[in-house]
Amino acid sequence: MMKTRVYVAVCVAALLALPVLAQTGTIEGHVKLTGPAPANARIPMGADPNCLTINAGKRVTSDIVLRAADGGLANSFVMLKANGGGAAPAASAVIDQRGCQYHPRIQGARVGQTLEVKNSDATLHNIHSLSTKGNNFNTGQPTAGMVFKYQLKAAETMLHVKCDVHPWMSGYIGVANSGFYAVTDNTGAFKISGVPAGKYQIVAWHEAYGPVVQNVEVKANGSVTVDFAYAGTEKPNATIAGLHVEEVSLPMEATALELVDATKSTSR
Repeated sequence: MMKTRVYVAVCVAALLALPVLAQTGTIEGHVKLTGPAPANARIPMGADPNCLTINAGKRVTSDIVLRAADGGLANSFVMLKANGGGAAPAASAVIDQRGCQYHPRIQGARVGQTLEVKNSDATLHNIHSLSTKGNNFNTGQPTAGMVFKYQLKAAETMLHVKCDVHPWMSGYIGVANSGFYAVTDNTGAFKISGVPAGKYQIVAWHEAYGPVVQNVEVKANGSVTVDFAYAGTEKPNATIAGLHVEEVSLPMEATALELVDATKSTSR
């Protein structure tokens, strides 16, 4: 009788030690552009002969809108309005300044995660955040191989970054409280997995058209489809203010840049 009791106690203890499986589901869908897609403009890189050399023989365009044949809209940031999703990743979110453009142009990151900015070009870049939430940095990288690291401090949708030397260089980072976000691929598709069952708001954002919000209910062990559509007439919210650089003429031998706000008086 004693052996039976010991055996039962051991079995109960083993069951209690098993991990509790979270009741989660998946959100997937597409972001689409139903109206005509604007053409991507050709980038005038004549202000910096280094950029011309780096891109010799290439027709470089500003890929704000990438659209699949069925209207799928790439480079859209999709985020669940939620907390949790584990600790911030140990790996950095990376921006590579390569070919005088940002790679990637759009990405997601977590509060507390490190943002790593690399200069892969043999020319001066200046990475400047236009933050409204305290994620402020502004640093120059005059030579190839330089790396700048910054720990993201607060949630921000979206954190705009730009290069003060090359006005066409622009990127956005969705800084989220949770890990439940995605960036649409070249077909406009996205997928967010491991979402705890419940009711949420989900937002899609595109730099040319701004945010669109829907409600979604996630069921345990289930998958729900959420599709977003832009008509192409929407305008992004003008929430970012800062120094705007129209054009900078940069000598090939330059290793530094000083910017002056002409709207501020220098008289005493």
